[in-house]
Amino acid sequence: MATPHEPKQDRSRATRQRLLEATIDCLAEMGWAAATVAVVAERAGVSRGAAQHHFPTREDLITGALEYMFDTRMDQAKAEAQTIAGVAEGVGRTEAVVAGLIESYTSPLFKAALQVWTHAAADPVLRERIVPLEAKFGRVAHRRAVEALGVDDSDPVAHHLVQATLDLARGLGLADVLTDDSARRKEIVQQWSATLHSALFAPS
Repeated sequence: MATPHEPKQDRSRATRQRLLEATIDCLAEMGWAAATVAVVAERAGVSRGAAQHHFPTREDLITGALEYMFDTRMDQAKAEAQTIAGVAEGVGRTEAVVAGLIESYTSPLFKAALQVWTHAAADPVLRERIVPLEAKFGRVAHRRAVEALGVDDSDPVAHHLVQATLDLARGLGLADVLTDDSARRKEIVQQWSATLHSALFAPS
């Protein structure tokens, strides 16, 4: 049986989600300077007071947006894992995993996060909030990649190759920020996937 409080709670959750999504859009499309509480509130279609009720400071809003990006990315990764599970084992499956990892670093989510990282480098207060989040994100991203590839992370070679793949993905994401790098990226994905598959799965 529904309680009288549920509609209000639902509205509150919906408002919070609109604010987080508007923050990500503002960061990805207009950059850090434009992603103020006032601009985000206007884009989300709520009052500034309502925005500050959910996120009293800009740092609260940005931190919340990063956590929301992470949760969104994890949901996407689960969906990708289900798709990849249907791909026959072999270099094609490895390439599907690598392509998925790399494409995640060319999304609006990555471009929004990049704006925050760049600003945090020069803002000690924001950096103090972001560094633990990034460490958590990095650990989970690594674990997801290990699971998708089906390798033993206790093997130092496998561990470092997975991390190198994530570092490569981040670098290719940076290359895509200013110009469309998709054609070159596709060739790199194919080459690195073949190299990675051979290193991970070739008979010793």
